Amino acid sequence: MTTIKHQNTEFTGNSAKDESVTLISSLELNTQTRRSLQEDQQIIYNFLFKLVRRSSPELVLQEFRKMFIEPVYDLNSQALQALYRIVLLNNETEFINTLKRCCYILINNWDSTRQHQAIRHLVEIFPTRISHHAVPLKLYRISNWMNKFVNSKDYEDLKVFAFRNDSGKAVHWSDRYTSYLLVPQYIECNNPIEQRQAAKTLAQQLKDKFKFDLAMYTARSISRTATEKPAVNPTGLGEKLVDVIKVLVARQGEFKYNELARIFLRQTHNLNYEDFKLSLHKYLTLGFAETPVNTSINNKLTEKLKAIYPEFIGQKINRLSLLKTSQFLIENLTITYQEYPSELFILLLSHKKTITLVILLLKIVLICPHSRTHLDTCIADLIHHYKKLPEQECEWVINFVEIFNIAFTIYTEDVEYNLVKLDEHGNSESIMPGENYRLFSQVRLNSKIEQIRFGQEIY
Repeated sequence: MTTIKHQNTEFTGNSAKDESVTLISSLELNTQTRRSLQEDQQIIYNFLFKLVRRSSPELVLQEFRKMFIEPVYDLNSQALQALYRIVLLNNETEFINTLKRCCYILINNWDSTRQHQAIRHLVEIFPTRISHHAVPLKLYRISNWMNKFVNSKDYEDLKVFAFRNDSGKAVHWSDRYTSYLLVPQYIECNNPIEQRQAAKTLAQQLKDKFKFDLAMYTARSISRTATEKPAVNPTGLGEKLVDVIKVLVARQGEFKYNELARIFLRQTHNLNYEDFKLSLHKYLTLGFAETPVNTSINNKLTEKLKAIYPEFIGQKINRLSLLKTSQFLIENLTITYQEYPSELFILLLSHKKTITLVILLLKIVLICPHSRTHLDTCIADLIHHYKKLPEQECEWVINFVEIFNIAFTIYTEDVEYNLVKLDEHGNSESIMPGENYRLFSQVRLNSKIEQIRFGQEIY
């Protein structure tokens, strides 16, 4: 009996040892496979990086085509052999990750040398369907995975960069707001670092261009002579643009929004969370006229602020509670859970309170600049939500995005617009029929101030 027990114990011990050895061997094999995969990926990245810096775009695109679009089996190419080893692992996710990173390596390099046409050609090199009669399994897998890629969100993200480099011609109404559509790309940690870098760079380039074009348009649209070319209007508002800017500037009142935000933060930095929410509500609704619609908006803001974040009750306001509260308000003024436009968003726009909504969002970002990325993401979600509709059916949403873009350019970028009344006896806080105003704008370019002045009469 004892012997049997001893034998059983030994047998069990040997079995556990065998399982441990098998497990260790499996882990070692997985680690080795992972290391080999990363090495092969790096071979491909290094090849393209060197090629794009030394060769013409035509040659680079030719090599890219040989790897992904019309794959060939070439024993003399280390990059191709590395790619085929990745394909033989039968890991579609890693193949797509490799493809994406290759695309954005080329995009970043071409963008830095202003070869924008090459970027468009890269995006256009992908056919709607890839087909060939290759027998080798590795080539069949490439064509199969590439067909999935050209019908995926990853390729839709890639196409955004082609629009940027197509002379600014918008195919769809949403193309005018590419700087916002790029935000989800550069905040997504799972995207390749090159993609995040390319998206952030392009978004900033588009914002800078819009800021410059906006200032130039306001300066030249009225004062230009008959022989001068008309200024480029960077919005879809047409001739209403200058009037919209004047209304936005005139709505500030005695204190500018930036100054009002600084005053609010200075007066509330020592408050507990409950008292802070009360002050925040007063700050946001300051200047609200007593109308039924404004009363409804006021009450809904009160309800939403009252119930949020009970865990902060009794605590002094800090950066975290300010950020979370700001993000909560942004979502409730735009789109919740990246699905449906919020109740307040629909209420405000359906009652033609577009500027009120824009100013509410502006006030939030001015007291919490770190919430700006979250706001831009929500704007991108709104654009995606309405993107499937034709422009004629969502003009009210487009009008909101246009005014939002203008207001945030004026108040959160390094540009300043001021209205100066020409008549000494008028009220400079509002625009009234028959009063003349001169609009001053300042745009900071390369740490220098270019001041633009022009006069316009408002009838």
